[in-house]
Amino acid sequence: MKVNMRKWYSFLIALFAVMMLFTPITCKAEENTTFNSVEEAKEYISQQEELAGSAGENIAEAEQYIKEKTVPMYATIWALVPPLIAIGLALITKEVYFSLFVGILTGALFYSNFNLEKTIHTVFVSGMISKLSDVGNVGILIFLVILGIMVSLMNKVGGSAAYGKWAGQKIKSRRGAMLSTFGLGALIFVDDYFNCLTVGSVMRPVTDKYKISRARLAYIIDATAAPICIIAPISSWAAAVSGVVEGNDGFTLFLKSIPYNFYALLTIVMVVAMAIMQFDFGPMRKHEENALKGDLFTTENRPFEDGEVVSNGKGKVIDLILPVLVLIVCCVGGMVYTGGFFHGEASFMEAFANCDASLSLVYGSFLALVITFFFYIVRKVLTLKEFAESLTDGFKAMVPAILILIFAWTLSGITNKLGADVFVANIVKNSAGALQLFLPAIIFAISVGLAFATGTSWGTFGILLPIVVAILEPGSEMLIMSISA
Repeated sequence: MKVNMRKWYSFLIALFAVMMLFTPITCKAEENTTFNSVEEAKEYISQQEELAGSAGENIAEAEQYIKEKTVPMYATIWALVPPLIAIGLALITKEVYFSLFVGILTGALFYSNFNLEKTIHTVFVSGMISKLSDVGNVGILIFLVILGIMVSLMNKVGGSAAYGKWAGQKIKSRRGAMLSTFGLGALIFVDDYFNCLTVGSVMRPVTDKYKISRARLAYIIDATAAPICIIAPISSWAAAVSGVVEGNDGFTLFLKSIPYNFYALLTIVMVVAMAIMQFDFGPMRKHEENALKGDLFTTENRPFEDGEVVSNGKGKVIDLILPVLVLIVCCVGGMVYTGGFFHGEASFMEAFANCDASLSLVYGSFLALVITFFFYIVRKVLTLKEFAESLTDGFKAMVPAILILIFAWTLSGITNKLGADVFVANIVKNSAGALQLFLPAIIFAISVGLAFATGTSWGTFGILLPIVVAILEPGSEMLIMSISA
């Protein structure tokens, strides 16, 4: 279905027109005191603080006072408009990057009181550049790039292809073919893109041999990749989710959310159950019945019929398994190292819980990359030229995830500047207990609709996670369950 661009352009213009009518152009601290910038407000408050005591007794109250006096839309319903615009545009246009950026731009306009120069400054200087200046955020991005390089290396040497050949020799039934496809997907938990591309091309000859429809193969791959990645502590998804939360609590929050991620856990159970019991329903039944008759597609379209993972053909199964195991061990080692375990400052579990997740993942992934490099080079399954190619290929593979993270961080920061957390917190506190209890379910329903409309899980949590983190109390049980949703 084509998107009517004129309609949503008109919607945006009308929305901004309404906001301009109801939004004051300047803001006042007192009846006869007008501020044109945050700096002027700070100077005024500094002069009047001792006499009037308006700024409160501590820094937090003073900062909130400044925001209330210099940002007309602070802690009002308007603070929710930027993320809502991002969600709405994502549903209409199916373009996640564009939608996030428009949400950022809208928030910056609100925060700067529609001053063009200050809007640009808010988007880029106090927005994106500020987020990219954060050591933790940069660490997450470095980890993603290293992860992409390792993925490219494993494909180059043919470790995944070797697993496919091994599986083809050992598997003797349709049930075994489906379970081995799930097994490979579970093994490649570090990244969902790598998971889908690798498992599909590697296991396709095996599933074709036992007349498993391409629809069933696609279901097994997709229903394994994302759920496995979102509950794996060492994965691109874990890094992304952890990176949305400011400070070092992001990784701990991610770990606490795993048991509540019922969608991922139940999806994995469903995949295994359907493979073991071999039952089908709905359109999938038709696809499987046709596959048994020789028609693997049940459609005239043949998308990616000849797609394959390009490898040098020298790899073995160990070239896939060992790097993944090394990555896990090194990252766990990095976590307990930054948590103080090796310095005798904490026990193993205390160090793991109190680690610097971003720095730990950088240390661990880099060490794993070095070990993997020498493991491949010494055995002559990889050349220096192929390694150099993997450096650029790995970076390019992670560019979409990096862009979404940068935009998500920026939108989260601007949403916080507008006081969305204060506004929603007041609503939640004043609402009935039943509404609060249904908040995770509401978030899940919105996530399902957004993911279905945009076709990207990364884009979905890139839009929604900053909102959830901004509006809920840090470390609360409601935040943990909402993150899981």
